[in-house]
Amino acid sequence: MSTYREDLKSRFAALGLVVIVMLAVLLVRLWTMQVLSGESYAAQAENNRVREISLDAPRGSIYDRNGVPLVVNRAALAVSVDPSEDTVRLLLIRSQNEDTDDDPTKREIEERFGALSELLGMTSSEVWAKVSDVRVEALRPRVVAVDVPIGIVSQLAERQTEFPGIEVDEIAVREYPQGQLAAHLLGYTGEISEEQLAGSDKNAGYEFGEIVGKTGVEAQYENVLQGDKGWRRIEVNASGKAQRVVNEQPPVPGRSVKLSIDIEVQRVAEKALADAITEAHRQDFPNAKAGAAVVLDVKTGEVIAMASAPTYDPSIFLGPISTVTWEKLTDKASEYPLNNRVIMAAYPPASTFKAVTGLAGLEYGVTYENKTYTCKGKWTEMGEQWPKWCWKHTGHGTISFRTGVAQSCDVVFYEIGYEFYKRKKEELQTMARSFGFGAKLGIDLSGEVKGRVPDAAWKSEFNADYPEYQMWLPGDTVNMAIGQGDLLASPLQMAAAYGAIGNGGTVMTPHVMLEILPGIGEDGKTYEPTVAAKADVSETSLAVMKRALVDVTTKGTALAVFRGFDVTVAGKTGTAQVAGKDDYAWFTAFAPASDPQYAVAVVVEEGGHGGSVAGPAARQILAQLFGLKVEQVHATDESR
Repeated sequence: MSTYREDLKSRFAALGLVVIVMLAVLLVRLWTMQVLSGESYAAQAENNRVREISLDAPRGSIYDRNGVPLVVNRAALAVSVDPSEDTVRLLLIRSQNEDTDDDPTKREIEERFGALSELLGMTSSEVWAKVSDVRVEALRPRVVAVDVPIGIVSQLAERQTEFPGIEVDEIAVREYPQGQLAAHLLGYTGEISEEQLAGSDKNAGYEFGEIVGKTGVEAQYENVLQGDKGWRRIEVNASGKAQRVVNEQPPVPGRSVKLSIDIEVQRVAEKALADAITEAHRQDFPNAKAGAAVVLDVKTGEVIAMASAPTYDPSIFLGPISTVTWEKLTDKASEYPLNNRVIMAAYPPASTFKAVTGLAGLEYGVTYENKTYTCKGKWTEMGEQWPKWCWKHTGHGTISFRTGVAQSCDVVFYEIGYEFYKRKKEELQTMARSFGFGAKLGIDLSGEVKGRVPDAAWKSEFNADYPEYQMWLPGDTVNMAIGQGDLLASPLQMAAAYGAIGNGGTVMTPHVMLEILPGIGEDGKTYEPTVAAKADVSETSLAVMKRALVDVTTKGTALAVFRGFDVTVAGKTGTAQVAGKDDYAWFTAFAPASDPQYAVAVVVEEGGHGGSVAGPAARQILAQLFGLKVEQVHATDESR
């Protein structure tokens, strides 16, 4: 039987063995951490000590075709809050701690940010919303106000003790040397949205709080204008508070671009559009408040000018935009000034479409240049129960096809449309589509609409729930022949179509980018013209239509507008009927008629007659293009 001493001795031996095993395990673990994983743990320690934040790159500038600056950068003062400042950091920790309900109270937020918010003209809640945005990098300063006046900055500097953790930095913001000119085409910038971030290229490295292009060229060429970010490494203490900058790499500025627009033509186009709206009011069309004008290079598709009314000031988006301002910009009463009506709106093209109807008639043998028609004012070929009227209720009498174009005689085109209906081949639709109608032309701007070329299949599908309205009727083709009914086209499509008439039937792809300028280590790029569509029409038919369109401005409905104009213009007036609204005024043209260089389209919503409202605006634009005297003429027009 073992003694107590022997028993104790065996127990000490067991304990010693355990201690030895534990020490062996610890030694193995230490060897593993220091030798096998030493580099990994050293990197983790460094990451805990050093944090990296990104540095935004200045955006590239935007110029017109002649090198005139349209959008540049300027230095602005921005007020930001340092998230590592003690009181701010504690508030952030509490707000981000999901395990407790100890969120900062409204009173605490007011105590911390009340004085700052009052100075900046904001509420403390608005300031806190920016400071507490968890989507922003942890140590990145939270910008709460941009483009802050120097007077406020001076107060912040004088009262530093009242504003711990408040920083004032110089940042680059967009500046618009030409004011509001070309606002829709250029677009505006703003903080990246969640949708934009989710849809962006992951390699682009976008983060919340970054400024990106939202609309227009700023958005379309974001990947060119944005540039490459830099970085700054900051040493932090155990509490995560920034101590010093370790090193940094500066950002690479974005590349600049040169657009196809001529800012002087743009200036005249916007003024001409404003003059047209004023003229509509003078002619007792008080509801005229909106419209569009566009100029294309016939041979290349380059956009020389693009105007949309009403417009807006892109500089209001430099900092946070107020709810009141945003509501005004998106309210129906304001006529939606953010919409670029040149590409985003589709209207009945009215008599401007008669050029396409006429070409279809010529090409498919439905009519010819000197074919005669009888216009009594009232047309009843579809039956006395469905009469249709020419805009001239007393009638044009016996009139040829060519003169019918010049005088915009509706009866001539009722006859052509009715003949197309009876042939049952949808040839009018085929011709329209060959000119690019009913499809996007592919302009390098977002928001382009397709418009609509109605046919029997479309009508049946559109009225799927109303079988009684599905049948394609004679009146559908007849209405389409005069640019009415369910036909819709954008001002861009109308300008492109008239450019094609002057360009041998070739519809060029409209584009606003002329050149991407060279950047650091990158070559420049010049955009080459491309073809969007090729109209199925002969040179003979085009020649007939050109002569008829010249008659419009020399002896027809636009004679009063272009009398004394030193360049021969081939154009067409139009007055679109829209249910429940005053008529829309249209004018489309190309010039010079003998060697077309430019195509123009102007529309004024609820502006009345094309010859007296839209036509004079087109004349002003064409005068600028050809170096003639730019003047507003007054004319009368009763045509449609």
